[in-house]
Amino acid sequence: MTILRFDGKVAVVTGAAGGLGRASAWRLAAEGAHVIVVDINADAAAEVARSLPTRSIAVAADVANEADVHNYMQEALDAFGRVDLYHLNAGIFGKFAALPDVEVEDFDRVMDVNVRGQFLGMRAAFRQFAAQGTGGNIAITASIASLTGAADLLAYHTSKHAVVGLVHGGSVYGGPLGIRVNAVAPGIVPTDLFAAAATTTGGKNDMAQRASTTPLRRAGTVEEIAGVVAFLLSDDSAYVTGQVIAADGGASIVNTVRPSGGAGAWDTTSVDEAIYGNNFQRTGQ
Repeated sequence: MTILRFDGKVAVVTGAAGGLGRASAWRLAAEGAHVIVVDINADAAAEVARSLPTRSIAVAADVANEADVHNYMQEALDAFGRVDLYHLNAGIFGKFAALPDVEVEDFDRVMDVNVRGQFLGMRAAFRQFAAQGTGGNIAITASIASLTGAADLLAYHTSKHAVVGLVHGGSVYGGPLGIRVNAVAPGIVPTDLFAAAATTTGGKNDMAQRASTTPLRRAGTVEEIAGVVAFLLSDDSAYVTGQVIAADGGASIVNTVRPSGGAGAWDTTSVDEAIYGNNFQRTGQ
C-alpha cells in the first residue's frame, strides 16, 4: 500500500521546471501533495504542473523579485487557501571565472537568486504560517559547496555557504512556532543546471569521472535528492531542524590526505597550471 505522507497538503517548489525541483515536485505529488510549480520558465513550469498526479498549478516567477514571490504566494492561496510545505530550490551557478576575474554583475546575480531568493521565499513562508496560525516545514537546496571550498565558482560557493546561515537562523526562530527549516546538500547530480557548462572542466562534461572518486563511486540522481527532501518535509523528520543533510555519495567526509581519500593520486602541477597559468610558482613553501 502506498503511504501518502502529504495527502491533501499544499507545497511550493521553486525552480521546479527541471532537475532537482521537478523531481521534488513529482515526489511530493506522488505522496499526495498539491504543488505550486514555480519557475522563471513559464512554459516548462506549466508542463510539469500538468504532468503531476495531483491538482497542481504553475506560476512564472523570478524568485529574487519580491513582487514575484508575493505573486506566487497569492496564486497558491487563491487556488488552495493555504500552504503547508516549501522546497526553496531555485538556484544558478554563475560563471567559471578565476577569483580575480569574477565580475560584480555575475556575483550579484548569483547572490540574488541563491540567497535573496531563498530569503524571500523563507520570509513568505513564515508570514503565511503566521497568517494560518500553523506550523510547517521548509526545505532549502544547499550544496556540497555549502560545506567545502573550491578555487572556482566563487559566487556559487559563497551563496551556498550563506544558505546555511538562513537554515540556522530560520530554524532557531521557527522552532518555538512549530516551524522546521532544514536543507539538503547535494553532491554531484547531473542536471540541466550545468548544461550550459557541458564542455567545461568542473561542469557537466566530467561529472561522472569526478563522482567516481566519492565513497559510493557514482553520481547521484535527482530522485535520490527528492527522497531526502520528502523526508525533511515529512513527519518522519519531526525532531530534525536546522540541519544540512549531505546527499553527496560521501564526498564531503573524505580525508583527501589519506591514501583511501586519493592522496597523491593526481598531479597537482597540472591542476595548478590549469587554474593559475603556466608560469605558476608556489609561494610560502
